[in-house]
Formats: sequence, C-alpha cells, structure tokens
Amino acid sequence: MAEQMNIHIRGGRIIDPANRVDSIEDLFVSQGKIVASGKAPAGFTADKTIEAENQIVCPGLVDLSVRMREPGQEYKATLKSESAAAAAGGITTCCCPPDTSPIIDTPAMASMLTQRAAEIGLTQLLPIGALTTGLEGETLSDMFALHQAGCVAFCNAERPITNTIIMRRAMEYAASFDLLVMLRANDPWLSDEGCMHEGEISTRLGLAGIPEAAETIIIARDLALIEQTGVRAHFARISSARSVDLIVQARERGLNVSADVAIHHLHLTDYDIGKFNTFCRVTPPLRTERDKDRLREAVASGQIQAICSDHQPHEKDAKLAAFSDAEPGISGLETLLPLGLKLVDEGVLDINTLIASLSSSPARLLGIEAGSLGTGNRADICIFDPDVEWLLDNTKLLSKGHNTPFKHWPLKGRVTSTLHAGKIVYSDS
Repeated sequence: MAEQMNIHIRGGRIIDPANRVDSIEDLFVSQGKIVASGKAPAGFTADKTIEAENQIVCPGLVDLSVRMREPGQEYKATLKSESAAAAAGGITTCCCPPDTSPIIDTPAMASMLTQRAAEIGLTQLLPIGALTTGLEGETLSDMFALHQAGCVAFCNAERPITNTIIMRRAMEYAASFDLLVMLRANDPWLSDEGCMHEGEISTRLGLAGIPEAAETIIIARDLALIEQTGVRAHFARISSARSVDLIVQARERGLNVSADVAIHHLHLTDYDIGKFNTFCRVTPPLRTERDKDRLREAVASGQIQAICSDHQPHEKDAKLAAFSDAEPGISGLETLLPLGLKLVDEGVLDINTLIASLSSSPARLLGIEAGSLGTGNRADICIFDPDVEWLLDNTKLLSKGHNTPFKHWPLKGRVTSTLHAGKIVYSDS
C-alpha cells in the first residue's frame, strides 16, 4: 500500500470546478488531506515534491459505472487489477453496479466490497445497491439498510423492471429517505434479440436492431413516475438525441433528474461497427451521427451532467464470437480522460466543463466528499500532461480487459500522477 506523506505539488495549473479555480499555483497535502494552495502552511516540510509545471492538477475523477468483475467473474478481472487501472486513469472514486455475484442486495455484500477495496488502497469503491432483491424486479430490497452500509445509489443494473407498480413503489421508498435512484432505460420487448442500433447500418449488416424507442419509451414512463413520487433520479448511460430532449424538458418542468453518458457514445456511432467489429458491441448500442452530436452538445451545455467510462472488462474469448453473440462492453478506465481531452482538442467542450463532468458533477449527484481540491478535502488528485501524444496499445492496459475499439487511436493527454487520500497510488516515473 502506498505511503502517506507531506506532498508539495509545484507549479501546476489547478483546475477545480467545484471551487471555480483555474490558476497556476502550488498545492500542499498532509495527513491525507489538502492543507493549502498557493502558499505552504506554517511549519510544512515536504517529504515529496511533484513537479507539475505545464501539467494540469485537478480533482481525482469520479466514475459512475465501473465493473470490477469481483466477486463472481475473476476470470475477467479483479478488484486489484481494475483498481490499478483506475489509478492509472486518474480515477479515485469508482461506483460499482449491483450485478456482481453475489448481487449487492445485502448490507454484508456492500460492506465486503468497500472493505476489500480499502485494503487494496488504490481507489475508493462505492457500491450501488440493487433496487430489487436479486435484481429480479419483484421484491424491493432493503434500501435504507444498504444505504447505511455504504451504497450511494440504487439501480437494477441491466435488468429492466417491467412491472410499473414495482418501479413506483421502489421510487416511493427511495424518495422517503432521499435516496438516489439510477435508471437504465431499456424496453426488453423492443430490444429483444437486438445487438446494435436499428437503422440503415443494421439492415445492411443483417443484424437485429434495437430501436431508439426502446430507450425513450422507458424514459417517458419513468419520468411520469418520478413526477408522481418526487424521487431524485438519474438516467444512466443515455444514448439518443430524443432521450436528451425528454430529460431536458423534464428538468424544465422542475423534476429532480440528471443524466450521464458513456465516453464511447461521444466518439463512436453505428457506422464504426464496420465489418462486424465486436469491440463496438455495447449496451445501449452505438447510435447515429445525429445522436452523437446531440449528446456532445448536451455535455457541453450541462444538460448531461456527467461522463463515465461504463467500464466492462472482458477476457479475450468474449469478443471472438459472432457480433450478435459477443459480450457487450468496453474496457474504459484508462481511456476515459484522454478521450475526454480529445473532445476538448476538437472544440466540443472546454477543459473546465470536461473536468467538472468527470469529477465535481458526479460527486455532487452522489452527495459524496470528492471532486474538490478545497482546503480540508481528502487529497484525491489527478495530475496529467495535456500535451503528451501517444498511441493506444490495448495490450499494455493495466486492466485485465483489453477489449477496446480505440486501439491504435492517436490520443493526447496522459496521467502522470494520481493521489488517493494523500497517497501516491500511480506515477508514470
């Protein structure tokens, strides 16, 4: 485990959207916390100095969806391997969806995960509790007990709750304790055996499609229930322009709703599937250029509050099947920040908006102590060189999952140091 020291981060450009800071100054860390910026506090002696000139110093990233694969699928990845990958990506807080094995539907399971991650010590792991027992969509979980055990939000992972009265009761329960409900919008009958976006490309490839309506119909249903119950709700990994419009309209009506998007939906479309590239098999599916452009606009304007990796590492064989049979998901922890910086480089959004969507905004949605470099805050810090250019070699990812459609992409910007609770958990030197 990394050592806790007095650390002087010298000469970096501090970007801290939570405190509206964007300036070149020093940062000082002691006893796991940020103790000063600009000038060293009285009596401070550095054990370690990190030279950050021409680099950006920002809050450690907060990722709203990270499959660690442990427990239950250690042949794909482990808490140790994916925590190391998170640290290399500047991510200091990972939210783990409840579809582990066993499922996160008991306080014991939630506590075990957080304790195991704490023992590894590379990143903070926050469990997302199951909305229903066993994710079966029939019996409500004991959300309050799960919350007390450390669950920061509740969802039913990829398994849709088709019974509307169960969804309503789940929202009422969550609302009574002011708990956050995360919603994955997918109509199982419309998506059925589909494996990609329904449109011109799916027709040409002869693949069963998933229409945009599979997402928007469920969003419309859930928005009606949110209005009825007053629950705090978050739509996770939305993929279409129409979904953005529905959520924006709901916010304008005063509903307490938010949304995030996976970074790959801001770069790829169904066209990138090409000749059945299984690395582009994801859920929800990659959609059209129009959808991608609208999602980008929504992030830039704050209509979508957060960007996540939707990290899903797989073993090699999982992507070797035919496209329709390949397992969906991308290994994304180590590419989250550089792909975000690519959006900045392309003029899609500014650097402050990007860092907010990767740190302070998701932290605020969850109501956690993260995403800020304010004095007294836990020293979760990401330091990166925005100008270094590199080519992604997926075989060199620290994640056990090398399944990425971005292999051989030229990228710009790379993490040089990551601090978690005042300890250096990653350094490229």
